[in-house]
Amino acid sequence: MAPRPNSVKAPRPFDPALAATYPAVIGCDEVGRGALCGPVMVAAVWFDPIAFPPEILARLDDSKRLDRAAREALTPLIRAHARVSLAAGSRALVDRVNVRGATLDAMRRAVLGLGLDATVLVDGRDPIPGLTQGCRAVIGGDRLVPQIAAASIVAKTFRDEIMRRLAPRHPAYAWERNAGYGTAAHLAGLTAQGRSPHHRLSFTGRFEAARGSGFSPHPHDPLA
Repeated sequence: MAPRPNSVKAPRPFDPALAATYPAVIGCDEVGRGALCGPVMVAAVWFDPIAFPPEILARLDDSKRLDRAAREALTPLIRAHARVSLAAGSRALVDRVNVRGATLDAMRRAVLGLGLDATVLVDGRDPIPGLTQGCRAVIGGDRLVPQIAAASIVAKTFRDEIMRRLAPRHPAYAWERNAGYGTAAHLAGLTAQGRSPHHRLSFTGRFEAARGSGFSPHPHDPLA
C-alpha cells in the first residue's frame, strides 16, 4: 500500500554530495523572538561543508522541522565539528530596546564571539549591524544554508533547556512544554497567576490588552 501523502516526510535539505556547492560561511539564527518570556537566544556557526562530516550534514534542517530528540542529538555533534558561539538578548533588553533590537545585538555578539573574518549569512530579513565583514540576510535561510540550519538547532536546544530549568520555579505556565511561547496552557497560567519576573512586559502587556478580544494562543507546542 502506498503511504498517504501527509505521512511522507519531506527530505532533508542538504545533500552531502553537493557539499562543495555550499560556501564556508558563518550562519546565524535566533530562537525565542516570539516568546512571551525568557531570552532571545542566538547561535553563530562556522564550518567548511567540504570538511564537515557528511552524515551530520545530511541530518541538518530548520530546527522547527526536527523533534526534540533529533535536535539534542545533533547539538553536541555540531559543537564538536564546527565553530560555535552563543549569545542571548535578555528579557530586560527586549523590554528596553524592543525584540528586534535585542535580537540583532545578540547576533552581533554571537558572530564577534567566533573571532572569524568570514562572510555572515543570517536567517530572516535583517542584516546584522556593527560587523566589519560582509553580512547578508537570507529569507528561509535555515533550509538553504547549512550553517544557518546548524545555528537554529543549537540555539533552540539551549533556549529550550533554559526554559525547562525555569519551569519548576514557575509551574503555572508549563514552560517545560511550551518554552515560553503563547500556548493555551501558558496563557491560562498568565490569567491565573499574572506575570513572572521572566515575562516580557512589552509582550504580556499586549496579551492583557487583547485578552478580551479574541487573542489566540500559539498554534503549536514548540517543544514537541
